[in-house]
Amino acid sequence: MTAATLDPSEIARYARHIVLPEIGGAGQQRLKAARVLVIGAGGLGAPALQYLAAAGAGTLGIIDDDVVSLSNLQRQVIHGTADIGRPKVESAAAAIGGLNPHVTVVPHALRLHAENADAIFRQYDLVVDGSDNFDTRYLAADTAEAAEVPLVTGAVGRFDGSVTVLKPYESDAEGRPNPSYRDLFPEPPPPGTVPSCAEAGILGALTGVIGTLQAMEAIKLITGIGEPLVGRLLLYDALAAQFNTIRYRRGMTR
Repeated sequence: MTAATLDPSEIARYARHIVLPEIGGAGQQRLKAARVLVIGAGGLGAPALQYLAAAGAGTLGIIDDDVVSLSNLQRQVIHGTADIGRPKVESAAAAIGGLNPHVTVVPHALRLHAENADAIFRQYDLVVDGSDNFDTRYLAADTAEAAEVPLVTGAVGRFDGSVTVLKPYESDAEGRPNPSYRDLFPEPPPPGTVPSCAEAGILGALTGVIGTLQAMEAIKLITGIGEPLVGRLLLYDALAAQFNTIRYRRGMTR
């Protein structure tokens, strides 16, 4: 990822970033040069896309094959009532254009599957997974590992959520390989054992919390600040207003 020059309007737009010593002009240039793929323009993808766009991520790819429905609007805040029936990639792209015209949106109006995932992932520096099904999560994790692309993955259910960062193709400071998604969750649960959000319900604001945390981790990875959630699963219990962290490593969950 190479730096990109900021014009005067961008310097003014991102002034509150640039005055942060940890980010500064160099970090903002890295954000502008970044190519980030977001899987899903739904509950998690919506806030992730909004904050990445506001932060100045230069290119945002969006994968989604669905259209906006009325029941989406309780949590998928990048879409509006007038967008009902519109493809989500189009609605999200229009919202991002209104928020930050410096961001280029690349719509992928399709479903991610084994035949197209690798070619798409290799076009990006980073992937944020906001999908809502286990097949896509495992496919995204396996593809990102093979393509050596960092993956920020999140999940929600009713009143709780989780976020972690995956870079299994690298090693930690002690030379140990970083864990993969399958070290954390070896196999998906049997079909039908975990209800969908349509069946179990979901608190709309919860997706905003987790999606925004995903955007935060993506910004950290792009700019090189802080300690990303590699080998750590961040858990959020909305009802108790409590965060917990589980550490996990290659071949072992603890």
